[in-house]
Parts: sequence; C-alpha cells; structure tokens
Amino acid sequence: MSNGRYKKKLESDELLEIIFDYAAKITIEHNLDNLLLLMADMGREMTVADRCTLWLYDERADELWAKVAHGMDEVRVPSNAGLAGYVFQTTKSLVIEDAYQDERFHSDVDVQTGYRTKSVMVIPLINKQNVTLGVYQVINKLTEEEVFTTKDVKYLSLAASYTAQALEAVLMNIEVEEAQKEIIFKMGEIGEVRSKETGHHVKRVAEYAKFLAIKAGLSEEEAELIKVASPMHDIGKVAIPDSILNKPGRLSKEEYTAIQAHSTIGYDLLKNSNRSILHAAAVIAKQHHERWDGRGYPDGLSGENIHLYGRIVSVADVFDALASDRPYKKAWSIGRIVTHFTKEKGKQFDPDLIDLFLNHLDDFLSIKEQYDEI
Repeated sequence: MSNGRYKKKLESDELLEIIFDYAAKITIEHNLDNLLLLMADMGREMTVADRCTLWLYDERADELWAKVAHGMDEVRVPSNAGLAGYVFQTTKSLVIEDAYQDERFHSDVDVQTGYRTKSVMVIPLINKQNVTLGVYQVINKLTEEEVFTTKDVKYLSLAASYTAQALEAVLMNIEVEEAQKEIIFKMGEIGEVRSKETGHHVKRVAEYAKFLAIKAGLSEEEAELIKVASPMHDIGKVAIPDSILNKPGRLSKEEYTAIQAHSTIGYDLLKNSNRSILHAAAVIAKQHHERWDGRGYPDGLSGENIHLYGRIVSVADVFDALASDRPYKKAWSIGRIVTHFTKEKGKQFDPDLIDLFLNHLDDFLSIKEQYDEI
C-alpha cells in the first residue's frame, strides 16, 4: 500500500486467482443471500474497490434492489433512477471519476448511509437470453489513481457474464420453490375443506409450527421447512368418505379406524418425492398423531422415536383444533386448553415442547388472532 493509504494494482496472476477462487464458490452456492455476497465480494476484490453493490431488478415493483451491499442494509430505487438505473435501462457501462459531477447520480443512498461516493463503475448484468437481470456497481477505486479503467470494465464484465448464469439458476430455483409452496398450501386447504375446515386452519398451524420450531432451537431455515410442509399434515383425508369425515355424532370403531388411515395414506402420497419439502410433509403426515407415551397411531411410536417435525405439528394442530369452532364443537376457553396441555404433558405430547408452548402462550394467541377467520 502506497503511503499507507492506497492499495496496489493487481497483477494478472492475482486477478486470475481471485476469479478462480470465487468461481469455485459461486458454482456450488444455492442460497441467494450468500450468492449475492460472494458476487459483491468478487467484484470489489477484482476491481480493488471500496464497495461493490449488486443491484437486481424486481419486475413486479419495477425497482432495482440491493439486498447485499457492503456496509448497507437493503436499498430500493426506481429502475430508472441514478447511475444504476441508467445502466439498467441502456445496458451501457459507465465509468465516472466523480459521481457528484454527474447529473445522473442520485446522492440519496449516500445521505441514508453517510457514505461519500466518488469514483464509480457500473456494468449491466445480462443473461444468455440477453435479458438484463440487474447491474454491478463498484464504488471508490482504492489504487493511487483513484479511478476505474477500461480493463476494470472488461474484467468485471467477463465475471458478470459468468456469475449471471449462477444467479439466474438460483433465482429460477427460488421461483420453483415458491410455486411448490403455494401448491402445498392449496392442497392442504383442499383437505381441510373436505372436512369442513378452512384454509385459515392450515395457515395457523403452519405459523404455530414455525414459531415452536424456532423456540425448540431449530434454525430459521429448518423452521421454515416445517412451516411450508405442515399444511399437508391431513392430506390423506382426501381418501376418507364424506359420510365418515363429516359425521356429526360419535364414530364407530370401524369408522375411527378408517379416519386413522389418513396418516398412512398421506405418507404414501408424499413419500417418494426427493424434494426436501415433500419429504418433510410425508414425515409430518404420518407421525403427527403419534403420542409421546406410545399410544398414538399409525405405528405406536413413543418419545424421541417420533420425528421432531411430527411432535411439533402435533402440538400446533391440536392447539388450533381446540381453540377453534368446529362443526361438532365450540372453541375451548384458553384456561381449559392450558389445563388439557398440562395434563397431556409427557402423555400425548413431548414435555419439552409443552413447556415451550405454555411459556409462550401469548405468542400463540397473537398468531391465532392474526390468522383468525374473516
């Protein structure tokens, strides 16, 4: 570093090392946030810049957004605003020595962050179909010259063309997963409608299950998986006759056996998928009626032999069933529900989960109020 202030220019071998290092990481990264961070880090290191912001286009909002920008939280701007908007609209790269001398520059982000932008380079991020996904923006060159060069544009453009493929693959996968989640919720709602429930039941159970999972120490990612998979817990009811499913009176032994079969039916419908969401849904469908004391169905599993997902959804499902009006009963009072769960701690339910449930009852009631029937 010259005079203890500037960084030296990169040699060719150093530049190649950066590219190869990040290429190896980017090709195996499937998490969007992590991928954006890697891409921003790569852009910053390749160009010896102080900051790199990767702006992505949000078609619905017609905005550019940067989820990961060094030293910044998420920022959103109109798709035609500022230097990033100009490059996005024109697909022409820009190199500017002093942003404040360029009328296209908007200092709003600097005002928000207290940062001083000077030299800027912005290049478009374009996929193989010639669709612009967003723009790369690097700020404040740290070499002695303090300005970006045509070589910087060339090298970052090459890197951008490569990383655009990885980014598009991750975005496409996210789109598929979102569609899958929507289908799962709809399928769950269909199962509930047949038994004269409503879609609000599956939404509430999903939210209860995620909350309880987090309190049980699971990661945000795994808790979200349980939330997304849980609406399918009663999907096996689609195979149960209406005459049994909606019988207002007491079920006969044969009818109750038929109802119990929905756990295995649901599992059989879902078990062959290699998708993590549907695999989790299969486990939940089969095990959410097992009991901690081993007296549940379909397999009479007990204690920790019951998958944690099934134990969590069991608590969520029963709470919502007791706290809601059903065709055959009125909602129980909160006091009666607390008494029931306290009594069934270590019998029907995992005792640790019941402790968490009772300690956070107000949170469960808030979720119920948020997703209650309209």
